[in-house]
Amino acid sequence: MHGCPCGYFGDSGHECNCSSGSIQRYMSRISGPLLDRIDIHITVPSVKFKELSSDASGEKSEVIRKRINTTRQRQLERFEKEKNIFCNAHMQSRDIRKYCPIDEKSKSLLNLAITKQGLSARAYDRILKVARTIADMENTENIEPTHIAEAIHYRSLDRNLWL
Repeated sequence: MHGCPCGYFGDSGHECNCSSGSIQRYMSRISGPLLDRIDIHITVPSVKFKELSSDASGEKSEVIRKRINTTRQRQLERFEKEKNIFCNAHMQSRDIRKYCPIDEKSKSLLNLAITKQGLSARAYDRILKVARTIADMENTENIEPTHIAEAIHYRSLDRNLWL
């Protein structure tokens, strides 16, 4: 979805003319409980023509596929003794407590995010699942504060950036 009715909120190439009230009304069209059920929501800036037409290429699909398959295999192994859990996304709250332990620094970071951003318990669980996946992608056994910070960053619609 766009960040505002005109679609230019946060766009460096265009000026948004929407009032903060109209942006709030626009953003409130998506309910909090629905938003809580979306693991990752980020702002994606528009791509400039120069970047679109450049010959530079990003990471090869084969490399990305290998990393994803390795991550998925790691999760399958973690949950091999569990019923109906095959990846981090399938975890319920009790599973999150079991498979996503965090240290005091990570707890403090999460506490700050929950307090400052007014995140829900469901958002808390989503952040832990995403952080677990980030750690898995880095082939790291423990969830670290950097993983928590990155997962919090992926909750951009929880923040009132338009006020």
